[in-house]
Amino acid sequence: MNNRGIQKGIYAAVFTVAAAQTQAAAPVDFSNLVEQVSPAVVSVSVVKKMTQEELLQQQVPEILKRFFGNQIIIPKQQVPQEKTAYGSAFFISKDGYLLTNHHVIEDASKVTIMLNDRREIDATVVGSDERTDVALLKVNGNNFPALATGNVDQLKVGQPVLAIGSPFGFDYSASAGIVSAKSRNMMGETSVPFIQTDVALNPGNSGGPLFNQQGQVVGVNSRIFSGTGGYMGLSFSIPIDVAMDVVDQLKKNGKVTRSYLGVMLQDIDRNLAEAYKLPKPEGSLITQVAPESPAAKAGFRSGDVIMKYNGSPISRTSELLNYLNRTTPNQTVQLEVLRDDKAKLISAVLTTAPDDTPAKVEASVATKVQKGPVLGVAIRGLTEAEKSKLELKGGVLIQDVTRGGLAAQSRIIPGDIITQVNGKKIHNPNDFVEVVSDLQQNTVARVAIVRDGQYAMLGLRIQ
Repeated sequence: MNNRGIQKGIYAAVFTVAAAQTQAAAPVDFSNLVEQVSPAVVSVSVVKKMTQEELLQQQVPEILKRFFGNQIIIPKQQVPQEKTAYGSAFFISKDGYLLTNHHVIEDASKVTIMLNDRREIDATVVGSDERTDVALLKVNGNNFPALATGNVDQLKVGQPVLAIGSPFGFDYSASAGIVSAKSRNMMGETSVPFIQTDVALNPGNSGGPLFNQQGQVVGVNSRIFSGTGGYMGLSFSIPIDVAMDVVDQLKKNGKVTRSYLGVMLQDIDRNLAEAYKLPKPEGSLITQVAPESPAAKAGFRSGDVIMKYNGSPISRTSELLNYLNRTTPNQTVQLEVLRDDKAKLISAVLTTAPDDTPAKVEASVATKVQKGPVLGVAIRGLTEAEKSKLELKGGVLIQDVTRGGLAAQSRIIPGDIITQVNGKKIHNPNDFVEVVSDLQQNTVARVAIVRDGQYAMLGLRIQ
């Protein structure tokens, strides 16, 4: 081949690659998918009672609120007592069952859905679950266009997704994006492993479906993360498998019953990973075992790190809680724990979860630690009343923390009650001083604390 032929071949190859890259970069066309699935998506109109704060916002000019705050008396006879809120929902069965969010229908006196042909039908709330933000509606009729559900486990970060809903009351609006993350938790919530996307969601989208490219529902659009109240690129959807588990219970019982192991849990951070000799932060740390609970009867201990649940690895506490939330009571589960640097298998029979109200911690005078490494804390012993209230045999209360000190760097704060250090029980300040005096430089100590009535474990780095 001559030089001219070679050049033509090179140009052809370059054009072919460029065309392929352009095609790959082209946006996904969801038009056929929208046409196919939109009949099963509905707008939800909800009549709710207005709170006193909402009445104030509606009735009182801003200039008066600046001077008088919320103390202005509003004549009840002049104020409408109800408001209309909006959201989205979608059919999951042909006989009229629909999925939406709990916060969409919460405290509703009337719920109405509007189909894409503009028909309006009154809906009944079968049940709802605040913890997962899932609600189940029912309308009379048959042959409704139900949507198929997809496999969330097969959903990958980076894949295109589509949302349909009624943002700001604009019916049947479609927006698209990609999956940004999976198993995401928001603001300390651990009941739902949210799907995070960059799909534009706004007020009114709540309760609408999130689709994969095959037109299957993979999530229920629930909320956004925003500093302005509007979309800022972070949207969160409830995985459809989590939602359907809730639906099954709402259909059968009208409420959700969760399993109970009887432990308080927290994530492993860098310090704790080093203290437990883990190659990386993984697992879920047991900080407290409730007396007479399934965990106590099975032999779990405070300080155990749960590494596997029925053979599935646990990288963080949210994964473990998701497994527990989706396991029905009276089932036997097997957990692998790390105890004394050794793996141990423990089986437990889960029961029905009770309602718990954590105790509060009170503070008082302090005694300063004089021996051992300088932690930068002031402590005191617990009063008998505090021990009785928190059901503790002893401990020391952190009264003050020096900014920049070892304790502050390890996230110990005033009000924390230290009950153990490296597995040694702390009954009083003398115990604490004695244990701290034995701590070695360049190590991480395991410190068991009670914070706002909740048990936790911290890694105290000694430098």
